[in-house]
Amino acid sequence: MHRNETVEIFRARLVEVIEGSGMSRSEFARRIGADRSTLSQLLASDSTRLPRAETIAAIAGVAQVSVDWLLGLSAKGQLSTDVLNEAVAIEPGSASPADERLKGWHSEAAGYKIRYVPTTLPDLLKTEEVIRYEYVQHDTLEPEGRIEYAEARLAYSRRPETDMEACSSYQSLAQFVRGEGQWQDLAFDTRIAQLESMIRLLDELYPTFRWFLFDIRKNYSVPLTVFGPQRAAIYIGDMYLVSTSQEHIRVLTGHFDNLIRAAVMQPPEVIEYLERLLREVTVDHRAKPMSA
Repeated sequence: MHRNETVEIFRARLVEVIEGSGMSRSEFARRIGADRSTLSQLLASDSTRLPRAETIAAIAGVAQVSVDWLLGLSAKGQLSTDVLNEAVAIEPGSASPADERLKGWHSEAAGYKIRYVPTTLPDLLKTEEVIRYEYVQHDTLEPEGRIEYAEARLAYSRRPETDMEACSSYQSLAQFVRGEGQWQDLAFDTRIAQLESMIRLLDELYPTFRWFLFDIRKNYSVPLTVFGPQRAAIYIGDMYLVSTSQEHIRVLTGHFDNLIRAAVMQPPEVIEYLERLLREVTVDHRAKPMSA
């Protein structure tokens, strides 16, 4: 391979790992032990030089990719033959240790964008009554732990440096409002209170917290959270698969960003959608006794 080709490949892959890391260029330069001007020179389109060997090694270490991949000698970046080699299973018990771990992950990701696909409703938007309904019959999880976790998430989202995006299907939200599926035994008044609370909080937290809605008929996602460039956690039922591999984080970040691009409702529209659902379900509820 010609030297100029190697330089071009290196520059393209350096751009890729910086964008995938979620860091600013200044932060990335600091992490690899270089200054911003040196990094800018490496990224310049007219650059014809490669960095020193120790700089390439530092980039590979921070990005968790191979040096061969950076230099175009390999098509594979992360050397991961099995996803479980890069993951940690966490089994929360009644003491809810996963909640404490999650709090730590959020704190470590302060200043970075957090991408979040909730299992049901976003935790930070849930009322205490809804959390108790979800967890009261759970064998291993206590609702108090989740209530405390939801309160911590809400407090975190009120910090000015917070940057969090959530994405879920609009159909799952409609199911909640209408008391369908898992919500069929949840009292009407509790659902109404949850709706009104979500509308208030979404208006208060925007733009530091942004909720997008996609069409489940066209897109799908398991529950997951990407904590900036730090780690990604996939919820698989009573445990999380957690990876700090930059390759895994890039893939899951790309998956989430695709959900955002496919969203049929943007954050301001979500509030309007909730208000419309609130009006509709209230009218329907009032009409039921009359038609009985």
